[in-house]
Amino acid sequence: MSTNFEAGQELKGKVTGIQPYGAFVALDENTQGLVHISEITHGFVSDVNEILSVGQEVNVKILSVDEKAGKFSLSIRATEEAPPEVKAQPRKERRSAPSKSVSHTEDTTGFNSLKDKLQDWIDQSDMKR
Repeated sequence: MSTNFEAGQELKGKVTGIQPYGAFVALDENTQGLVHISEITHGFVSDVNEILSVGQEVNVKILSVDEKAGKFSLSIRATEEAPPEVKAQPRKERRSAPSKSVSHTEDTTGFNSLKDKLQDWIDQSDMKR
C-alpha cells in the first residue's frame, strides 16, 4: 500500500467492479475496497447495478482497514445525509419469544399427563392377566 489510509477518512474513488453483495471501489492505483450492499445508500438496495455503474466516481468513507489482509471496508452511505423519511422511521424491534413458563397445576380437563396415565396403564395391564 503506497498511501496510508485510515478508518474515518473520506475520499473520492472509482467503481471498478460490481457484485450482488456490493461494489469494489479503487481508492488509488494500487488500493481498492469493498462497499457492502448495505453501505451503498440509505434504504433498501435490491440490485447494486440500479445505483452504481463501473467507472462511476463516488465519495466513500473508510469504515475499517485490515492491513494484514489488505482489505478496506467502505461506505458511500456514511458520506450522505439520511433523507427525512429514513430518519423518521423508527427501527423495528425484534419480537422476543414468548416466555415459556411451566405450570404444574392439577387440571382434570383436556389431556392427562403421562404420569397420571402411566398408573392407569399399569392397572389395566394387571387386570388383563
